[in-house]
Amino acid sequence: MSEQTLCFQRTIPIRHRVNVFVAGGGPAGVAAAIAAAQQGQRVFLAEAQAAFGGMGTTGGLPMFCGMTDEINFLAGGIGRKVYEQLWKANGMAISMPHDVTRPEVFFKGEVLKRVYDQLILESGIEFSLMTRVIEVETDGERVTAAICEGKSGIFAVVADVFIDCTGDADLCARVGAPFAQGDADGHVQAGTLCSVWANIDWEAANRAHHGIWRQQEHLPRAFADGVFSVQDAHLPGMIPVAAHVGYGNIGHAFGVDGTDERSLTAALMDMRKKLLEYERFYKEYLTGYEQMELVSTAAVLGIRETRRIVGDYVLKLDDFRNRASFDDEIGRFAYGVDLHASTPSPEDYQSFLQDYKCLQLAPGESYGIPYRVLLPQGKRNLLTAGRCVSTDRSIQASIRVMPGCFITGQAAGVAAALAVEAGMSTRDISIRELQTRLVKLGAYLPHAEIA
Repeated sequence: MSEQTLCFQRTIPIRHRVNVFVAGGGPAGVAAAIAAAQQGQRVFLAEAQAAFGGMGTTGGLPMFCGMTDEINFLAGGIGRKVYEQLWKANGMAISMPHDVTRPEVFFKGEVLKRVYDQLILESGIEFSLMTRVIEVETDGERVTAAICEGKSGIFAVVADVFIDCTGDADLCARVGAPFAQGDADGHVQAGTLCSVWANIDWEAANRAHHGIWRQQEHLPRAFADGVFSVQDAHLPGMIPVAAHVGYGNIGHAFGVDGTDERSLTAALMDMRKKLLEYERFYKEYLTGYEQMELVSTAAVLGIRETRRIVGDYVLKLDDFRNRASFDDEIGRFAYGVDLHASTPSPEDYQSFLQDYKCLQLAPGESYGIPYRVLLPQGKRNLLTAGRCVSTDRSIQASIRVMPGCFITGQAAGVAAALAVEAGMSTRDISIRELQTRLVKLGAYLPHAEIA
């Protein structure tokens, strides 16, 4: 039976008229908004959740992957500022060394919320939380307004340039920009509902070699004992954050469509139930977790993959393998290909392991990110940043993480400012001027010929 329809019309207020509108306040959106404001632009930032930061805060995953290539700080500029502010605010996890060459950084999510709050407030950006984009108005190849919804009702934001940092390319999809989703059959990486646990004895766990990287070695015994309703051999693990507190990146939601609220609803309820199985596993099969207690689950489901825009260039696995450089480079990245399996089958898990082991870069190596991956085809004043930029699936599994989002978000914000200043399409701005301004902000662009 086909769905019935109705015509819904309203006259709504234009609440903001700005130069740059940013949809989504995760790491990409925060970086984009701040970068545009630093270039003198008036910015409005709409974030759907109760805090900025995306997976690092609301999503309950207190871990930056790929901040450096073990030699160079890749997320330079706004990413580096976030990193330093976390240190100043005592926001790093226990036993976290202050080593600016370390690619992986563990932090306290609640502190990161306040760091983002302060950076946004200092920037002079107009913003609101609990505000999501529900529709977009266009005029040919130009976006003219974002229609937003909050507790006070529906309102419009008119802007010169729009940046989609929703992670799911929601704004791009609503204006008809082309995108891909998943593999050839539409299968996407599994999601995870992250969690917080108390009463963990980290010293005992480490003595027994049950730290974060070796917990999954004990899964086969639990599988044989029937502990799990789904035998998922991939266990990223429990991250030590405070003296007796761990953040669980545990369990996978297979087959979830992060662009469909019905699929998300079913996955959230299922994963909250499945965490009881993981609680039993940790308590009965590992040392140091015998008294652990679930404190909370994340406010949102962690989604690794949904839409990827089709931009003027599609960044490919060969670019990763070739350590590619580009004339229009806006940053470089080095995180390996972390393509979580779409199903719990042993074959899919072995495929993940093979890619994860083989598709890594040596210290000091990185691949370039061209500006063209931020440009949705067919649109003159629309940019995107974060995990929905224009890539194939393999590179999406690398660049999707938070430091990669800082890099693309910062570049999108500066590019938007240049387009506003020149009164031209985002496609026609001066790449040399873009790179020059990014370097001034602190971006890592060793191959750029700046002005």
